[in-house]
Amino acid sequence: MTQLLLIITLIASLVSDPLQDQTLENISQAMSAGSSKELIRFCGDNIEIKIDGKSSNYSLSQAEVILKDFFLKHPAKSFTYIHQGASPEGLKYTIGSYKSQDASYRVVMVIKKQGTAYKIDQINFSRE
Repeated sequence: MTQLLLIITLIASLVSDPLQDQTLENISQAMSAGSSKELIRFCGDNIEIKIDGKSSNYSLSQAEVILKDFFLKHPAKSFTYIHQGASPEGLKYTIGSYKSQDASYRVVMVIKKQGTAYKIDQINFSRE
């Protein structure tokens, strides 16, 4: 019985959630385009943004201004995911690489399920 439960748990963890996959794809496209307007659609009502060590919590409208400023200062060349995973508590996270005209950033995002949607709860841009 324990082996069956373990097998079922492993299979369930391997099956991806199509909504989560689509959300991650949409986030990737918004990051690649450097679009704060598109990216903010996938953020929770309050979001923690950290850029080069400076961190603060923002409402959606404030977050859009902060992200727009970041993208204006560092226009997008590309964005790719390096790693995706989940914590034991069920939080999803991604690690990505954002390349701009002038610098490269490691981007770590924590994504929570809110109702039926997946929303970015935290985003951290660290210059590489």
